Amino acid sequence: MITALFVMIAIALFLGAVLGYSAIKFKVQGNPLVDKIDAVLPQTQCGQCGYPGCKPYATAIAAGEAEINKCPPGGEEGIHKLAELLGREFVPFGEGAAPKAKSVAFIDENTCIGCTLCIQACPVDAIVGAAKQMHTVIARECTGCELCLAPCPVDCIIMLPIQENITNWKWRYPVFNIQAAA
Repeated sequence: MITALFVMIAIALFLGAVLGYSAIKFKVQGNPLVDKIDAVLPQTQCGQCGYPGCKPYATAIAAGEAEINKCPPGGEEGIHKLAELLGREFVPFGEGAAPKAKSVAFIDENTCIGCTLCIQACPVDAIVGAAKQMHTVIARECTGCELCLAPCPVDCIIMLPIQENITNWKWRYPVFNIQAAA
């Protein structure tokens, strides 16, 4: 019995060493530019750019297959950051990609049947609730991607515009580096 245990431990150690060596020897290097572009994107995974998520969109930008102006959640600020990162000119939003007013999902709790389809669709886990119980949205986590609207069978989710105030206001124009310009 003890011999079998030692044999199993020896086999496990050998296979672990082989796997560890293989992971180091055959490691596939990713494109570091894709990682930098992906870090600039808002990580909403909403698909409004025409790609299934931020990483595929970043890959397409790095390969020159997509423009930098297709991400509505990133806004013009995101386009400016991407243009600066890639050394390109700023390009305003393209056809159909213009950002909508910032909004947040709201669930009518009297109508919600607790099907959990919106919870499954939310890429940022901003919706909480349990099966056959009402759901609610954590407003500060919601990115306004609207992915929760389509799966709702009772249409109890609406998008409410976020009113701009001192806590969520952002400067809409690029900030220029005065020292670099001089």
